[in-house]
Amino acid sequence: MFGFKKWRRSRRMKKPFPEAWEQILQQQVPYVQYLPAELQKKLKGFIAVFLHEHTFEGCAGLEITDEIRVTIAAQACILMLGIDDLSYFYDDLRSVLVYPEQYVAKVKNRTNSFFVEEGFQQRHGEAWSHGNVVLAWDEVQQGASDIHDGQNLVFHEFAHQLDYEYGATNQVEENYDDSKYLSWARVIGDEYRQFLQSIQQRQQILIDAYGATNLAEFFAVITECFFERPQELKTRHPKLYQQLQDFYKQDPAQYIKY
Repeated sequence: MFGFKKWRRSRRMKKPFPEAWEQILQQQVPYVQYLPAELQKKLKGFIAVFLHEHTFEGCAGLEITDEIRVTIAAQACILMLGIDDLSYFYDDLRSVLVYPEQYVAKVKNRTNSFFVEEGFQQRHGEAWSHGNVVLAWDEVQQGASDIHDGQNLVFHEFAHQLDYEYGATNQVEENYDDSKYLSWARVIGDEYRQFLQSIQQRQQILIDAYGATNLAEFFAVITECFFERPQELKTRHPKLYQQLQDFYKQDPAQYIKY
């Protein structure tokens, strides 16, 4: 099963990349221009696999176009550029839902053990543990346009998707107390606690304060920072950068420079 899947994906990666998609990449995803030539080639192959295997659904009247599909797929695949084994590639993802702009989502908050309070919340994106990623197209475009601000909706939500699939933050929560042998849990756990302390003490921080929401959001925002502000992250949080470099098997500080 896995052997056939790897073969099928490898075969699709070797097909010519459509010229229309190339134009979209150059116009909509400036991050690609900073990648080394070999990673640009690999990314195009990954985009082809992603678009073949996953569906896109327009919401609130949005018509899905190649511009939308390629722009989102490219950024989602940037997170995966470090992998070489194609047996697993966003396999838990079912579809990508795209709204034209921020949308209203129904939320439930448990007030105590017996009562659940329902309400509504404005959102730009979300990732569901059962396999859907939801994005606001205007925020996708804004996040892609500036590769140095540390704000990228696609990186953020697909980091959540990877977290669901690989259990990245579960490892921290489950193994932190016994983490002397597990550097990921120890470093991420320590960095998260120091981050919360820095916010409480109103210190200047590099990482988006939204990461204080919980450990899963911390993982998502440090992913954004890792890919868009890698040199600063490496300088100010070298241990954290090293763990993310090991997780993503990439070193964006080598090519994302001001």
